[in-house]
Amino acid sequence: MITLFTTPKPFRGHIEIIQRNAIQSWTLLRPACEIILIGDEEGVAEIAAEYRVRHVPEMARNEYGTPLVNDLFETGQRLAVNDLLCYINCDIVLMNDFMRAVEQVARLKHRFLMAGQRWNLDVTEPLGFGPEWDAQFRARLASEGSLGHPSAIDYFVFLRGLWGDIPPFALGRTKWDNWLLMRALAREAVLIDATPAVMIAHQNHDYSHHPDGHAGIWHGAEAKRNLELAGGWVNIISLKDATHTVTPAGVRFAYGHLHLSQFLQALRVVRPSLRMPADLLLKTMALARPVRAWARRIPSSKGSQHA
Repeated sequence: MITLFTTPKPFRGHIEIIQRNAIQSWTLLRPACEIILIGDEEGVAEIAAEYRVRHVPEMARNEYGTPLVNDLFETGQRLAVNDLLCYINCDIVLMNDFMRAVEQVARLKHRFLMAGQRWNLDVTEPLGFGPEWDAQFRARLASEGSLGHPSAIDYFVFLRGLWGDIPPFALGRTKWDNWLLMRALAREAVLIDATPAVMIAHQNHDYSHHPDGHAGIWHGAEAKRNLELAGGWVNIISLKDATHTVTPAGVRFAYGHLHLSQFLQALRVVRPSLRMPADLLLKTMALARPVRAWARRIPSSKGSQHA
């Protein structure tokens, strides 16, 4: 039904534990998924053989040795047996609510991109994948985890060919994920926020894989280049800009005030011809907010009858 593809870091220490947890959770999804591990880092070939998933060692990198997003996505789309794909970071644990959401969006007749916020969780041990692991892990995530920011995207569910050409972003150096959201909107896809229906677990880790740690990831030369390749901050959006959401009842318009206002602001950029009506709607919404707040303070007629 769907192909998951990713590129792991070297399988050493804590990173090995959380990457094993992630990959094993993917192998338990139903319906079963095709899984492709891309890259030649330490241990990748052995892990692919152990979990009986596909391994592709060839991958383009920049001068710092960082994988390039355009090559990664081109390889995944070229080799996948399915037209429905998901790029996912290799520290993300999935449960079967993910597959239920995938089945919902796959029914859409329109081009789409589905993503969602992550739940951050400290995991230092191999997860137990017994018969009730899904429910048990979900309960742990709800009690110990914290919901991440809407700008941090760890998975993208899409149909082959969604973006066209992708710039040579450095993977894991910020902004490339936000550009993919904007690019999808610019190519007339619906942007679907699956957060209300899907819990994914990001297993917290350090940034020792970068010589300058967290600062290098967020503010180093590669991060600055990524922002330039994205065309600047005007093309950096988040899941607040989603046009749709996944709910237990299906895919619905994201009609909340925050989603709608963010969408209209993005529309001004990707559809210049609609800038004037978008501005008018934004002004109308801004005027309506204090009116709604005032109206909420008025007791309802039903309430006054019981006073």
